[in-house]
Amino acid sequence: MKVYSDNKFIKNIILIGPPKSGKTTLAETMHFQGGLIKRCGSVEEKNTVSDYHDIEHERGNSVCATSLHTVWKDYKINIIDAPGIDDFVGEVISSLRVMDTCVMTVNAQHGLEVAHEVLWNKIEGLGRPLAFIMNQLDHSKSQFDHAVKTLKERFGLKATVFQFPVNEGENFNSIIDLVEMCMYVYTQGGAKPEKKEIPANLKDKAEEMRNEFIEKVAESDEKLMEIYFAEGTLSPEQIINGLKAGILNKDLYPIFCASAKYNMGVERIIEFIATTTPSTSELPPEKTKDGKDIVCSDSNETVLFFYKTLIDPFLGKVSYFKVLSGKINAGSELVNIRSNDGEKLNQIFVMDGKNRQAVDTLVAGDMGAAVKLKSIKTNDVLAKKGSYLEVAPINFPGPRIEMAIEAESKNDSEKMVVSLREMAEEDPTFTVEFSKELKQLIVKGQGELQLDLCRWKLDHFDKIKTSYIKPRIPYRETIQMEANASYRHKKQSGGAGQFGEVHMRVLPYFEDMPNPAGLNVRSKDIQELPWGGKLCFFNCIVGGVIDARYIPSILKGIMEKMEEGPITGSYARDVAVAIYDGKMHPVDSNDMAFKIAGRMAFKDAFLKAKPKLLEPICSVEVLVPEDLVGDVMGDLQGRRSVIQGIDSKNNFQVVKAKAPLAEMYKYSTSLKSITQGRAAFSLEFAEYATVPGDLQNKLAEEYAASQEEK
Repeated sequence: MKVYSDNKFIKNIILIGPPKSGKTTLAETMHFQGGLIKRCGSVEEKNTVSDYHDIEHERGNSVCATSLHTVWKDYKINIIDAPGIDDFVGEVISSLRVMDTCVMTVNAQHGLEVAHEVLWNKIEGLGRPLAFIMNQLDHSKSQFDHAVKTLKERFGLKATVFQFPVNEGENFNSIIDLVEMCMYVYTQGGAKPEKKEIPANLKDKAEEMRNEFIEKVAESDEKLMEIYFAEGTLSPEQIINGLKAGILNKDLYPIFCASAKYNMGVERIIEFIATTTPSTSELPPEKTKDGKDIVCSDSNETVLFFYKTLIDPFLGKVSYFKVLSGKINAGSELVNIRSNDGEKLNQIFVMDGKNRQAVDTLVAGDMGAAVKLKSIKTNDVLAKKGSYLEVAPINFPGPRIEMAIEAESKNDSEKMVVSLREMAEEDPTFTVEFSKELKQLIVKGQGELQLDLCRWKLDHFDKIKTSYIKPRIPYRETIQMEANASYRHKKQSGGAGQFGEVHMRVLPYFEDMPNPAGLNVRSKDIQELPWGGKLCFFNCIVGGVIDARYIPSILKGIMEKMEEGPITGSYARDVAVAIYDGKMHPVDSNDMAFKIAGRMAFKDAFLKAKPKLLEPICSVEVLVPEDLVGDVMGDLQGRRSVIQGIDSKNNFQVVKAKAPLAEMYKYSTSLKSITQGRAAFSLEFAEYATVPGDLQNKLAEEYAASQEEK
């Protein structure tokens, strides 16, 4: 394979957009145009380069961000075909970090969709150039003008038409190009078009749109603006220079036309990407954590940034990287900055889907992969020994959904956990942990499709049958009033017995609370509880009725019961406990006796102190088209949610609510059903709030019944 030694001839783009907007088909056609395959595959025939996983064939959607490339003249264009489903947003975020230009596909039938808004929120902070591909203009319901209008309403005049279709719909075969001021006419099957003059009936429209386009180009540079005002137009060379500046500075978001399915308009898009979009060396340099620049030059020391990990059933671990600086040769030895482990890259590859091609060298700005590196994880950096530079990591979103998972055969449990941890290494938005509190193995992610993929992998690759269970809710227990209780633990069994008696008072804890009335406080200890809230422990023993050496055992017994609260077995919090009296035996008293007495006295006092159950409340935001706001609000209110307000965000509405976590089970599926997939949501923990009385009674009864069964 050709070695591209000058990084100005290497371009990196990511294809992003909603599901069914044609990203995979566009990537396939671009790959074909570079002469890298002899015929285009299709999503329907399940033979595209980028959608090669069995699960993608089953679903008909991308679930992984797949690397491939194309070539145009002396240029190499690295492409990542990213999934459009929000459940797999981790794949998008990691890819966005290393790509130089974002190419956003728009379905000409729909125009701007919620998914575009969600993606834009992720692009905007990265400062990447953006271009739009108005795809599927061959569809009978294509409506180019409406789709452009929705883009302009969202992005303003930055969204600039570079091309428009002549005859969109089932007979689509012609595109007016405003840069070259010509008409491209395609034969059936697309490929090489015939270049013609613009028809007379479209000349005025083309001139008007070109003037708008040139004016926008002129705004990218003060000198060009002066020339434009003086002469009323710009030369072809000035237009190209203005285009480059406008795109680099994010002043222009060009709109191109295409039918990727029939290979119409794709070659022109490839040419534009090669000649006009910036290379890595033209963008602001990557920075280390301490603010130093990592200049994209092959003459500097080698720095590799690993943005993706894939566990392949045949190859093992495949680690994808971008060369931020210097060059990498097959056989190079570098050091993992995080672990300080040495790594030898025996082979380096250019990846085209599942196909890999070994190369000798990759230079700064290029993309590659290596297999079976021993210590590399996503976000790691390889550099020369003695380098201590750290690159700011990719920030992945927290989970929005969680499920409890168990293997149908207990013999598979350990193997299942190993596989789940490998999946978490592949996708940092997927996590697995055993919850001591809930006593369940919990998997967390962005949506049910992502978690379904987890089960699919366990079933197909590991032959492990699993089932999902509704996760228990991490309730909290506390008290609302003061109460006293005592407990005597007495056990005699032949030899030395056990004896301990504890008298205690419990009170609701609050900041700066006074000492308990009527008690002589000898010491006060406030403990931050690992699960939130506090325990305030007062030692009020006088006269030596309980020896000081037994006080820690009493506290230990209280803590044990706080880890399994009296109402539902949930963690207790925000309680003050005062030990004010008791008895001990000179022979039979010991630590165990006082621990048991403390635990049981605490339980009795807690149940007398008007206990209440707290439930986790989440802040929920739903981004939704205006016509579906009522349906979304109705569903949320049916989940005991409190609507906090509705804000407008560009062409959409944002419904804000506070919702109990217990009511948000399978919300992502419900939202997709209600809105036909046209909405997106975010969810994060906000606070704990009191559970309604009837629900608390029900939960307490269920817990009591489960304890009796034990």
